[in-house]
Amino acid sequence: MERIWMKNWPSGVPAELTYRIGQKPLFEYLRHNARETPDKAAYIFYGREITWAELDRYTDRFAAFLSSVGLGKGDKVMLFMQNCPQYVVAHFGAQKLGAIVVPANPMFKEMELEYEANDVGAAVIVTTDDLYPTLEKVRDQTGIKEVVITNYRDMAGEESPCRVPEELQHEKRAFDRTRDLMDILENGPIEYPAPEIDIREDVAMIVYTSGTTGRPKGAMLTYGNALFKGAAASSFYQVVQDEVFLAVMPICHIAGNVLGVVMPAYSGGTVVLLTRFEPDVVMAVVDRYKCSHFYGVTPMLLAMMGHPDAGKYDLSSIKRSTITSFGIALTEEIAGSWRDFSGGAPVAEAGYGLSETHTCDVFMPMDKIRYGPNGIPVFETDMRIVDPATGEEKPVGEQGEIIIRNAGVFKGYLNNPEGTAATLRNGWVYTGDVGRFDEEGYLYFLGRFKEMIKCSGYSVFPEDVEVMLLKHPAVLQAAVIGVPDPTRGESVKAFIVLKPEYKDQVTPEDIIAWSKENMAAYKYPRAVVFRDSMPTTGAGKVLRRLLKEE
Repeated sequence: MERIWMKNWPSGVPAELTYRIGQKPLFEYLRHNARETPDKAAYIFYGREITWAELDRYTDRFAAFLSSVGLGKGDKVMLFMQNCPQYVVAHFGAQKLGAIVVPANPMFKEMELEYEANDVGAAVIVTTDDLYPTLEKVRDQTGIKEVVITNYRDMAGEESPCRVPEELQHEKRAFDRTRDLMDILENGPIEYPAPEIDIREDVAMIVYTSGTTGRPKGAMLTYGNALFKGAAASSFYQVVQDEVFLAVMPICHIAGNVLGVVMPAYSGGTVVLLTRFEPDVVMAVVDRYKCSHFYGVTPMLLAMMGHPDAGKYDLSSIKRSTITSFGIALTEEIAGSWRDFSGGAPVAEAGYGLSETHTCDVFMPMDKIRYGPNGIPVFETDMRIVDPATGEEKPVGEQGEIIIRNAGVFKGYLNNPEGTAATLRNGWVYTGDVGRFDEEGYLYFLGRFKEMIKCSGYSVFPEDVEVMLLKHPAVLQAAVIGVPDPTRGESVKAFIVLKPEYKDQVTPEDIIAWSKENMAAYKYPRAVVFRDSMPTTGAGKVLRRLLKEE
């Protein structure tokens, strides 16, 4: 398809992408920042400023620690914690050694954590003392050799300019068979063998995603994928070195990772990092640190505008806000209210992307904002709308499957050649998503062909929930679908066939309560229906489509 979107390319942005210091892994950009601006704050975390020089030294020490316990290029390091500077240290420290970062959702329960740790073959995990009890229950069922523990207060300031969340209010706890991260970073060795990195081929991070169907799959992303998306996002938004990013979205997720980890390393800007969104806290840190770029979801804007203390804070430093229309669509009316409230900051859809492309495949031009579409494709991106049955390209205006090709495309799914072949074909990612282009080259994301459920912005995979439901002693068969939810986007609804001996002995509420104890909060079923049987194919596969139709 002709790149018709170039007619709406943002003013002042070159059409060809160039790299600030060349095509190097982002940890080399971190080193460059440490040499060029050693005393500049890289991360600010509840009153503590960590400079680029400190971050470079901390990441070197973490790389040296990993080497000292026998890790090297290609080994897997899992990160299981909320937003904090320690996450960033472990991320870049592992990559400096050539090890592969594996983010784990801090909302995971035991079964979910055990599955991903075993599927990826994690050798080391870095977590916080409040989350360690979750890991402890399944640790011996995994191949994890070393557990590194930290407390969120370890890298927070003694005094915070804003209210601190609950996770920063408890004393540090110690556990047997664990290592203390701060001891490693302050007292450990700093020398380690530098790996040879092929940025196009070597895997830097494995992010778990649905791919097409089935349980979560590990999407293998390279150093080059991360560099490309960091450069593309920074260039498209004309990010400058004195940028102050506000990172409140989870950096364990690919979109939050781009803004909170990738773009700052690439640009040399500063990140104000928060563990969670609280409207008064976000407004307080924007006022205190003069944040210039905010990324969030539409309900966050509404929460800030509706907060009783809203008038106390100066938000005029914000140059741009990028928003994902989760739960509530970003409309022109909401955008206008936000501009007035914040002192003139334009707000636009954050775009479109997926884990398999390191996200950020589409951005909204800030000088040509439209409400409804997601934006236009980024640098050096080919994007087509095709017939999912024939693969033939659809004309402008007609809907079909979105397929993507650019330098962000992943290498495939870990240990899953069938899933890889279904999604990655001749360099193109077949997204399973429905979309269309208009005459101006703006992409409209319309939904999903695949059965992934989007709950509170998180991807939920039906077979993942079904496998866990089958661990309940009363459940004989389980099937899961997504149903519309006015505040969460979608919620999980489970259909269950009980074992004969449990009929009339358990209720749907019992299943929901058990699920809440054993699954992440965004994932557990909000509704359960008991059935005598499931609609199936001749081979016995449950037909979720028929359940949806019912």
